[in-house]
Amino acid sequence: MEKHFQKITRILVFFFLIIQLVACEVEQGTNIKEETSPNLFTESNTESAPNDNLKIGFSMDTLEEERWLKDKELFTKELEALGVEVDIMIADEDAALQIAQVETMISNGVDLLVVVPYYTETAAAIVEKAHSAGVKVVSYDRIITNANVDLYISFDNEMVGEIQAKSITNLVPKGNYVYIGGSVTDNNAILLKKGVFNVLQPFIDSGDIKVVYDQWTEDWTPDNAYKNMLEALEKNNNQIDAVIAGNDGTAGGAIKALEEKGLAGIIPVAGQDADLAAIQRIVQGTQTMTAYKPIRELAKRAAELSVELAKGETIEVDRKINNGKIEVPSVLLSPVEVNINNIEDTIIADEFHSSEEVYGN
Repeated sequence: MEKHFQKITRILVFFFLIIQLVACEVEQGTNIKEETSPNLFTESNTESAPNDNLKIGFSMDTLEEERWLKDKELFTKELEALGVEVDIMIADEDAALQIAQVETMISNGVDLLVVVPYYTETAAAIVEKAHSAGVKVVSYDRIITNANVDLYISFDNEMVGEIQAKSITNLVPKGNYVYIGGSVTDNNAILLKKGVFNVLQPFIDSGDIKVVYDQWTEDWTPDNAYKNMLEALEKNNNQIDAVIAGNDGTAGGAIKALEEKGLAGIIPVAGQDADLAAIQRIVQGTQTMTAYKPIRELAKRAAELSVELAKGETIEVDRKINNGKIEVPSVLLSPVEVNINNIEDTIIADEFHSSEEVYGN
């Protein structure tokens, strides 16, 4: 009986030890899982690029002008270098089409929209649609008015106008001036004109300068600028002393009209954008100056800031621009005057245009 009891006791002890061993194994296995799971997650995150799966939409008004082709190319390259997918649509100067294209980009899952608006006021609808879908909006070069824009990046367009006017008044401090503005639908054209008249007004008040013609140019087209300039010449019996134009395209249209009257190269003409044709005209002597806006820098900053916004990061800026509704956080870059004396040191040094393109060597 005693032996039987001892046998039973040994069996119970054996089973008890087995149970303890199994419990330890289970506990040890659980601890291993808790330690390895976070490590695997961290390793996966480390291997993926920080901007993977980001898609940014770039809605552009037009590609008709040379500078917008450069913006498209440079901005795309900067985003791709950051590992970001880019969706680009061109509205061809059609406000309704631009809104429809933006709706498509939102449907395609863009994380952020960068917009060059055709009509800066109707583009407010773009911001509303984007925000309703949780998509932020960056206003590129032209500010979207009366809307809760998340960021505006451009050049100081008032300063562009001031540079133009200072350059021409240094040459012609007295006389009859013609102003051929840009499109009234573009807020930049309004800011540009403000800058020009900031400089001209004291001359006007003193009677030294008389603005004998002041007209907007529909859609910024050289043909419309040409017609405006012809009208200015006819109304003033060709008695014009200086011309300030909204951009190089409108300057080219004005110069075409001056050529027909035998006045090209005699009357100073200012433009902006540093288009190749304008730089060539400066070399030839038919255009006096252009305001150069280093768009390589603009594209780079816009790409970097757009990615930061798309990732939910906070953008620190030191300027804000009122767009009629809010004070929009803004990054404004400085333009540079280009004339016959500094072509080499500006646009050629920046590789904006090559020496061969400018001089035909």
